[in-house]
Amino acid sequence: MELRGQQLTLAEIATVAVGDTPVKVSSSARPRVLASRKVIEKIIARGAAVYGVSTGFGKLSDVRIPRSELAELQLNLVRSHACGIGNPLSEPEVRAMMLLRANVLALGFSGIRLEIIEMLCELLNHHVCPVIPEKGSVGASGDLAPLAHLALSLIGEGEASFGGERVESREALRRAGLEPQHLEAKEGLALLNGTQAMHAVGGLALLRAKRLTRVADTAGAMSLEALKGTPAAFDLRLQEARPHPGQKAVAKHLLSILEASEIRESHVEDDLRIQDAYSLRCMPQVHGAVRGALLHCEDVLFVESASATDNPLVFSESGDVISGGNFHGAPLALAMDYAAIALTDLMSISERRIERLVNPDMNEGLPAFLARRPGMQSGFMIAHVAAAALLNEAKVLAHPSSIDNVPTSGGKEDHVSMGMTGALKFRAIVDLAENLLAIELLASAEGLEYRRPLKAGIGVERAFTALRKIAQPLTEDRSLSGDIARVAEAIRRGDFDSGYEKL
Repeated sequence: MELRGQQLTLAEIATVAVGDTPVKVSSSARPRVLASRKVIEKIIARGAAVYGVSTGFGKLSDVRIPRSELAELQLNLVRSHACGIGNPLSEPEVRAMMLLRANVLALGFSGIRLEIIEMLCELLNHHVCPVIPEKGSVGASGDLAPLAHLALSLIGEGEASFGGERVESREALRRAGLEPQHLEAKEGLALLNGTQAMHAVGGLALLRAKRLTRVADTAGAMSLEALKGTPAAFDLRLQEARPHPGQKAVAKHLLSILEASEIRESHVEDDLRIQDAYSLRCMPQVHGAVRGALLHCEDVLFVESASATDNPLVFSESGDVISGGNFHGAPLALAMDYAAIALTDLMSISERRIERLVNPDMNEGLPAFLARRPGMQSGFMIAHVAAAALLNEAKVLAHPSSIDNVPTSGGKEDHVSMGMTGALKFRAIVDLAENLLAIELLASAEGLEYRRPLKAGIGVERAFTALRKIAQPLTEDRSLSGDIARVAEAIRRGDFDSGYEKL
């Protein structure tokens, strides 16, 4: 992948984050990078006062720094800002961070030397992964703490993993055949100002969430079949009367996976119900709205992937160096909160379908809690309780972090985005949703066992077959924890994807 500051899709980011796609700076980006660096060097030569180049940072921006101490200033910045807390980000998340940071630096607005961008590419290509604690960013002057830990590894400080072993960064670089970099004027600041931590965490979580929207259609269709529901509400004429793209795509998907259902044909003549409960009937509207929310979030990240987010920015054609606020994470913070709320709603409607499957008062003749011997056995009773617990946690996490504000840096940074908090919460909700949808798949598949020998729709049967390779029918009570974990992992692998219509 040649980086020139281009917009990157989530799929392209993933090829580097979880794969071995090599990365380098495009030849077309090099003149821009060199030109912006020349502007910085001219500023240093004439001794001008420019924020972050020859001054302190934040509240200390009015402190002039002697020319002889400019390199030390950048080193102190990186060291002091590497104040992360908590568990390390995953290797894919860190690799996504490095890719995104290198790409936006290649735009040529940062005044950084080409060697620093190339070093980020070399870390990726040699699988040197900086150890970056996940907490500590308020997402305003960028993700300062996470990006500072990334910058530490470039200069041979802090920790990194190499070959599966966590070691001192200098040792990891040595094993990879790389030399630590020495930061010059503006370069520490250019590495630290940016939204790439929240982008990486949120973007990779968004990829998983998009998969979950497709799995939710499949699980919902399986529940519809087990509950002897009707696909009448998915008629495409209804969707055209309210033509939201997500709604139309979900209805089309549902109809495709419900095609040729023997279960539906068995009760279509004597079905006394005019319409199903909302959790079944309104899948196009709810699942579709979730798709729309995630698509909006994806659009925001697509723009951000090619956005200069440090401060100040260098405009080489005019020689101007302008201080602004492109580092502020508000666009991503709001999008992450929106995505978190949407995915929680997807969990909510799935939990309602699980309730219908296990509750003998509403499950269309299925045994209570899907147990072979209700009373003697509890079947899926506690699996539904677990789903309720997962949903409750997601609802707490879905509270938006972007509406909070804690002024920092002596009041200079008096409005912050909390975007990294939003990304971490969203990632946690994705984890919860994968497990909750695993429970629905298990419960709905169990319901299908009681409709045999009749077959469900072709897409439902395909998902049923995939599930039965992982979890056997519940002929007697057993611990379902292992089944749920295995099905959640299969969801992450894409085992239940089928017939997805892109918006």
